[in-house]
This record gives sequence, structure tokens and C-alpha cells, in this order.
Amino acid sequence: MQKLKLYFDTSVVSAYYDKKAEERRKATIKFWKEVLPMHQVCVSEVTVEEINDTKQAALRKKLKKLIRKFSVLKLNAKVRDLAKVDVDEGVFAEKYIDDSLHTAVASFHEIPYLVSWNFEHMVKVKTRKMVKSVNILQGYKEIEIVSPQEL
Repeated sequence: MQKLKLYFDTSVVSAYYDKKAEERRKATIKFWKEVLPMHQVCVSEVTVEEINDTKQAALRKKLKKLIRKFSVLKLNAKVRDLAKVDVDEGVFAEKYIDDSLHTAVASFHEIPYLVSWNFEHMVKVKTRKMVKSVNILQGYKEIEIVSPQEL
């Protein structure tokens, strides 16, 4: 049986070592051990760039190690165009273009689930509905934006 594909934004990876949010960290570690083995996980160049921007060298190294076996999806003109449409349609503010790129990468590559701990901009009803709407209008399949706890 083929494994279901998941796309992780950076919040899922960084939560693994986030000592400021202990409950989320514990839930992420549990998710990593129990759910992850049943899925094929992808990240994107955006995720890699955000991890590379981590100021603490030791933490950056740990985060890179967490994603080393994941497929890294490339950005291209169509992904950037879809992200721009999301911004133009008010799904995301321009200053949150990386969030828009995450949804665009998952949509373009037909990853059914985008997994995120970002409840402010991503994992909320309004964003889910708007991303689905833009995807349909732009000829892409719908994706589900979920927290790790929903899988």
C-alpha cells in the first residue's frame, strides 16, 4: 500500500525542539514516532531556507538532521504564481509570503495534507476555505491544512 504524502511547513519541524511550548513539543515527538512512519513526508526549499536561517548553530544542525530523509520540493514559476494569487486574493498578507509559498508548493505537487502548527495564519477555517477556493479557481486540487494532532 502506498504511503499518504504529507507536506510539513517549518513550524512542525521546529516544534520538535521548542522548549517554550512543552505540550506542542511532546505532541510533535509523539507524532514523529507514531504517525510519521506511515506517511511519505515532503518539505520545500522554503522550509530548508527557514531552517538555514536558524540563528543557533546547534539547533540548526538538529533541525537539518530531522528533515534529511524528507523529499525537498522545488519552487518554480507556477508555485510562485499560485502564491501570488493567494496574496492577491487576501488569503495571506504579503509579509507572510512564505506561508503562501508553503500552501502553493503543497497544492502544485498535489500533496493532500499540509501539516502545520501555525494556527495564526495556516490552520484555521478561513485559510482552509480560501486556499481551497483559490486552488479550484486556478485548476489545482484541494488540499487540507491540518495540525499534527488531526492526523
